[in-house]
Amino acid sequence: MAGLYLSNLTLSHFRSHKRAVIDMTNIPVAIHGDNGAGKTNILEALSLLSPGRGLRRASAEHMTRRPEGLGWKITAVLHGPLGVSEIEVTSEKGAARQVRIDGKPAPQTALGRIARVLWLIPSMDRLWIEGADGRRRFLDRMTLSFLPDHADISLTYEKAMRERNRLLKDMVREPSWYAALEARMAETGVAIHHNRLHALEALSQAQDAAETAFPTASLTLECDMPSDVEEMRAALSENRIRDLAAGRTLIGPHRADLIGTYAAKGIPARDCSTGEQKALLVSLILANARALAADFGAPPLLLLDEVAAHLDAGRRASLYDEIIALGAQAWMTGTEDGLFDAMGDRAQSILVSEENGVSIVNFGA
Repeated sequence: MAGLYLSNLTLSHFRSHKRAVIDMTNIPVAIHGDNGAGKTNILEALSLLSPGRGLRRASAEHMTRRPEGLGWKITAVLHGPLGVSEIEVTSEKGAARQVRIDGKPAPQTALGRIARVLWLIPSMDRLWIEGADGRRRFLDRMTLSFLPDHADISLTYEKAMRERNRLLKDMVREPSWYAALEARMAETGVAIHHNRLHALEALSQAQDAAETAFPTASLTLECDMPSDVEEMRAALSENRIRDLAAGRTLIGPHRADLIGTYAAKGIPARDCSTGEQKALLVSLILANARALAADFGAPPLLLLDEVAAHLDAGRRASLYDEIIALGAQAWMTGTEDGLFDAMGDRAQSILVSEENGVSIVNFGA
C-alpha cells in the first residue's frame, strides 16, 4: 500500500511561528512543549492542507502573526498514492486563503483529492453532550474524507438554503420565487444525506473488522427528511407555510443529528464517562483511518492534539501500536516528552518552545 505523508512543512508568519521549517520522514511526529508554545498551531497549519476552515474554524485574518499582520504562508511536500505534490496555502493581509498545487492555482476542494486529513482535538471532547451542530460537522468531516465532492455539494445546499431563508424572513409567498431554490436544495440535500449514510456504513464495517483496544461506537443518523429527490422537493414546497411562520427551513440535512452508543454496554455516548467518551472518539478516528486506507489507498494524516494526556499508559501504548500498524503519519502533541515513551524510535520527536512571543522548533529534543 502506498503511504500518505509529508516530507516537509514550512510555516511563515503563521500564528506564533515567524518561520518554521520541519523536515521529516514517513513516520509519526511527536510534538511536545509547554502550553502556549505553539504546538497546536502546527496542527492547525496541517489541517489547512484539506478543504474547510481547519481544526479551529478560524478566519484567515486570525491566523496572521501579530503584530506584523503581513499575512501568512504554509508550504508542504506531500507524498501520496497519486504521487508527490507541492502545496502552497497563503493569505495576504487577512484575505481569504489561496491554494496552489504544483505551482498552479487550485480550489480548496482539490486538496481533498490528493490528501486526506483527520483530527481529534480537546474541543471535541464534549461532542456527545453539546449541540447537534458539532456532531454534524464531525460527521461531515468524516464524510468528506471518503467523498471529496461532499464539500461542494454542501456549499451549494447551504447557499440555496440561505436564499430560501431570506425569502421566508421577508414573508415572500409567491411560489415561483421558491421553485428553483427548492429544486436545488432537494437534489443536494438528498445527496448530502446519502453521502453521510455511505460514510457511516464504511465506519461500521471498519469497526466490525478491527481488533482494537478501543470500544466500538455504534452510530445512527437521525434526520427527518425524504431520501428521494422528488419527495424532498415536494416536502419543501408543502412545508412552506410552516417555514414562513418560523422564518427558516425546518426540514433537511441541516437538521440532522448523529447519535452515538457505546456498543458493548448499550449506553448512549452522552451518558458515558469522560474517559469512555474520549475512547469512543479515538475509536472512530482509527476506524475512519482504517476505512480510508482501503478506500483511498493510504491511511490519512492524523492530527491528534493532546490525545495522549487523556489516556492511561496502556491505552496510549495501544494507540501508538495501532497508528504504526496503520502506517499513518500521525502528528501528536503533548506537554511532556514522556507521554510518547511507548513510541520509542518509531516517531520523530520535536520540542516547541517560545521566546519573546515567537515559537521555536527544535528537533530530536
